Amino acid sequence: MKKQKTFNQTTIIEPKILYYGTPVVLLNTVNEDGTTNISPISSSWALGHCIILGLGLGGKAYENIQRHQEVVLNIPSSELWKNVEKLAPYTGKNPVPEYKRKNGFLYKKDKFKASELTPVQSVSVKPDRILECPIQIEAKVKDVRIPGHTPHFAIVETKVLHVHAHHDILKNESHIDPNKWNPLIYNFRHYFGLGEELGRTFRSEI
Repeated sequence: MKKQKTFNQTTIIEPKILYYGTPVVLLNTVNEDGTTNISPISSSWALGHCIILGLGLGGKAYENIQRHQEVVLNIPSSELWKNVEKLAPYTGKNPVPEYKRKNGFLYKKDKFKASELTPVQSVSVKPDRILECPIQIEAKVKDVRIPGHTPHFAIVETKVLHVHAHHDILKNESHIDPNKWNPLIYNFRHYFGLGEELGRTFRSEI
């Protein structure tokens, strides 16, 4: 007979962050001059063709979508974690907001060069896609809401327009093969694939 697993008692904790294991998204938005900004985010979920994003109000992505309501959600594979981490210390905001500066952020205009990733023109939206990301989703911002109980973040509702996928992760013309697709997971400021740990972000405290 299989032995049942015994659970220990729980403890109430107060973690600084709750990135409890979600896919990384490289969110592309349009800057004032028409160039593309890349913002690594880890707060998103999808329901049908609606994708909800969580954005900090002090970031360049939030500033950009207030002006232009088109985005690209680039979903990196685990192999791209080092490219994603190259973006981590940078912001497209100039000057750098004080709270970001205190956390070690620096201004960087050309995020493609910083991350060693390649821009490719989108079909229906202005922001460029990221060639190396196996899944690239063009979307339109439909609604933005700031919770009254947490006024430092925005809940952004987007509608999917086009989904681009690398041929080598497809099972057929309209399905992604989960045995070939290994998304990059952000787990309490550490990077994982669907297996062993790959590395950690520069802000990790453990």
